[in-house]
Amino acid sequence: MLAQLKGTEPLIRLESVSLSYGNKDILQNLTLDIRPGEILSIVGPSGCGKTTSLRVLAGLTPPTSGAVRLDGTEVVAPRRDVAIVFQDYGKALLPWRSAYGNIALALDAMKVPKAEHDEKIRDLLAMTGLSKHADKFPSQMSGGMQQRLQIARALAQEPSVLLMDEPFGALDAMTRQALQDEVLALSARTGVTVYFGTHDLEEAIYLSDRVIGLLPNPGRIGRVFDVPLARPRNQLRTREERAFLDLRHQLYDFVTGAEQ
Repeated sequence: MLAQLKGTEPLIRLESVSLSYGNKDILQNLTLDIRPGEILSIVGPSGCGKTTSLRVLAGLTPPTSGAVRLDGTEVVAPRRDVAIVFQDYGKALLPWRSAYGNIALALDAMKVPKAEHDEKIRDLLAMTGLSKHADKFPSQMSGGMQQRLQIARALAQEPSVLLMDEPFGALDAMTRQALQDEVLALSARTGVTVYFGTHDLEEAIYLSDRVIGLLPNPGRIGRVFDVPLARPRNQLRTREERAFLDLRHQLYDFVTGAEQ
């Protein structure tokens, strides 16, 4: 099945991507176009391949067949312009480095001159609401702050693509909603393309331009849901719109049906 956006050149193209381990098929014939600046969420029951598809996009796991192309070039290994934000922020951050130092790590890896570090790091801390916490270590920060820091470090790579794997799953509801709005603001400000894996159907709708429903065993595209909600979005008003509620019912029916 081809999920394609008419009239827009894709930034990312999955071409019949399949992945097998031994005799077990994990992903099957994923064919998908993602446009520049789009926020695309991936939902589905356990075993549908959300995390695996993200690893394939990142160049961490090569497909058994098919190809992933970014801006026309096949992805065969991790790339600097593709950043990943993991769910487990506690393990993603270096505990012996401050917030400032964690972001500096990404700049060091990119060989950014030391003279340019301070301005870039201060800008990223401000962008993610951490200006007052530059000298704090991860253990001194709340979960939401740690996840903001992981996002800031990812943005230090100046990526064109941000891959997010259940990034807010371990956070409380209010912090989660605040970070959802942060992602929307960052996307609008930077133009980064976001591939967002989540179990939370409302989160998928609230964030996305499209939601891809994956079927399990093997993971494959079952349905593509367009999200006709205006931007900017609001945590209360957007969630009360008829289109939002209709999509929630459709996604719920899809996921529960896929689990049977």
